[in-house]
Amino acid sequence: MTDQPAYDAPRVVAVVVTFNRLALLQRLVKTLQEVPQLDEILVVDNASTDGTGDWLASAAAGADQPALVARTLGRNGGGAGGFHEGLRLAVERGADLVWLMDDDGLPDPDCLETLLLHAGAYDFWGPVVVDQDDRERLVFPIRLPGRTAVVHQMPQVRAAAHGGVIQDVVIPFNGVLVTRELVERIGLVREEYFIWGDDHEYRLRAERAGARIATVTDARVLHPAVGDLGTPMMLGRTTYNHTPSDLKHYCMARNNLVNLRDYRGWPHALAFVAKTLWFYSFTRRDPARLRLSLEGMRAGLRGDFTGHERFL
Repeated sequence: MTDQPAYDAPRVVAVVVTFNRLALLQRLVKTLQEVPQLDEILVVDNASTDGTGDWLASAAAGADQPALVARTLGRNGGGAGGFHEGLRLAVERGADLVWLMDDDGLPDPDCLETLLLHAGAYDFWGPVVVDQDDRERLVFPIRLPGRTAVVHQMPQVRAAAHGGVIQDVVIPFNGVLVTRELVERIGLVREEYFIWGDDHEYRLRAERAGARIATVTDARVLHPAVGDLGTPMMLGRTTYNHTPSDLKHYCMARNNLVNLRDYRGWPHALAFVAKTLWFYSFTRRDPARLRLSLEGMRAGLRGDFTGHERFL
């Protein structure tokens, strides 16, 4: 019998971005340390002030396999800054695949194993992200290929899948895998975005570069509910991503307009402006929030990505 060549498993590095959520981070790291396919856990700490740095130093010293590596930033760079640095370090440390996630998600024990069944077929692929208190409900509504409306429930997602996969759809950065080759081809996350839209921009950039993108419906990450994302408007014909946070909304208005202009063109960008005007004039009247929206949009068009700092 001829010996078969050994299969070289990819080196998988988890990149976790955290900020002042030590209890959630500890829960996540504990879960990741029990994932046998994982080679390294790289935690990027956004200058937390809740003892995260001290805990990471102690935990990293005692970690065996997978190794725990901590990188504490000098200032809070938001999710965008954290993933920018995490991707850079993971590739520098020899990752073949980078598993990206925030500190408040919790992958199922077999999530990575299920995703790795599709290694080689995709460049940028991930799990479904469901409400930790209602596991048939999506936390982040998705627009299925070829449809105009977004879906919120897992039965709709399963019905749309072929072989347990939905092509051309992914929710980054919540347990998504990205190949080293794709990172080297399209670069790092736009750190100046801070939060909200950086993940979408990275997916759009991957899409433009011809990356193979997918959601694996049997792989799952649990996540806390995030409120009124996808608030219905115009008699339910469409939705708007409303958030009560001024910081998040300012970044969303700024970054989303830039994304639409750069990847979809001015008609889509102007439609977003009109949608925002309608939402805060009629659907949920709020003149102050409308002014904040327009301020963020103007900053984005000028290339000014510093205005969010006043909310920190």
